[in-house]
Amino acid sequence: MSTRHFPIAIIGAGLGGMTVARVLHVNGIESAIFELEGSAAARTQGGMLDIHEANGQKALHAAGLHDDFLKIVHQGGQAMRLLGPDGTVHVAEEDDGTGGRPEVDRGDLRDLLLGSLPDGTIHWGRKVTGARALGDGGHEVTFADGSAITTDLLIGADGAWSRIRPLVSSAWPAYTGISFVETDLFDTDTRHPRSAAVIGGGFFIALGHERGVLAHRESDGSLHVYTALKAAEGWLDTVDFTDQTTAKAAVLAHFEGWDEGLRALVADADTITPRHIHALPVGHRWDRVPGVTLLGDAAHLMSPFAGEGANLAMLDGAELALAIAAHPGDTEAALAAYEEALFPRSEASAAESAANLDTMFGERGLEQMVAFFTSGTAAQ
Repeated sequence: MSTRHFPIAIIGAGLGGMTVARVLHVNGIESAIFELEGSAAARTQGGMLDIHEANGQKALHAAGLHDDFLKIVHQGGQAMRLLGPDGTVHVAEEDDGTGGRPEVDRGDLRDLLLGSLPDGTIHWGRKVTGARALGDGGHEVTFADGSAITTDLLIGADGAWSRIRPLVSSAWPAYTGISFVETDLFDTDTRHPRSAAVIGGGFFIALGHERGVLAHRESDGSLHVYTALKAAEGWLDTVDFTDQTTAKAAVLAHFEGWDEGLRALVADADTITPRHIHALPVGHRWDRVPGVTLLGDAAHLMSPFAGEGANLAMLDGAELALAIAAHPGDTEAALAAYEEALFPRSEASAAESAANLDTMFGERGLEQMVAFFTSGTAAQ
């Protein structure tokens, strides 16, 4: 199979990878994305995202998509409730439409970006098996289907377990000490009205005893729930998640004594999925390597407790594309400018995420988070 050459090759069609391709396109620069999934419909894109003015929305402006983004915002999604294990509501904020972090369905945002790219930009079904430097900034990438490409600029937008990261860094994600069990409850107003009432219209947190429940009301009326607890890295592997009854019982054993309305978010769930939470070291960075860089989770994987992962990935993509456009014919100057801003920005968010993890799942997690949300800090 012949090897094709692409001047700019992006590995990964997540939000960050598509943002860099879109902003390049807006600036008249062609690129190609290589994605391991077989098609745009290969899997559902669950979960709500709050898109922040300072980064995610800034990226959407650069992509020329902000007006279309506003059309897919989940009205009421910025509401927030914070409860204790006994079901007592400690903080309740309504969405008055003035907040700077509107919620959107991840799938809707992905579709917006997908639809903004020229036909043929994404090459589906390309699972990376290797990448190597060719000299003078060029790289070769090989795929599981036997194909290969060469490129002048290789962008690793391929997430936590990036196959491109080893070209610039030996860092590898480490377990944070927190395990998630994700559950979904469908058609909640009809089938799970009690749970719908507990969660409310937006984001939901219940904390206590070094564990918690985080949830969103989705735009389709379903509930997406993350049950979180401190656990050994191997704990999830001891649970048979192919047997829902057994898995639910194993999770709920860690929430004995919690309010039944909170326990029902697991007990009544329609799906259940385990997930370890990993992170790269806070302050992860690398020396300038010709012709290659990283963005999003590939560059700065962090726990979700700062709410910045998707926002940073999109801003990374936009900033990288703008740097490339601002330095025509000088890839190294573009990458140096991009990384100079990337490293301190991502370090600050990773430090915030790690600190929030320690706070939320500490002995005084509920008390400290109540203070956080009622002090005015959270609104800034």
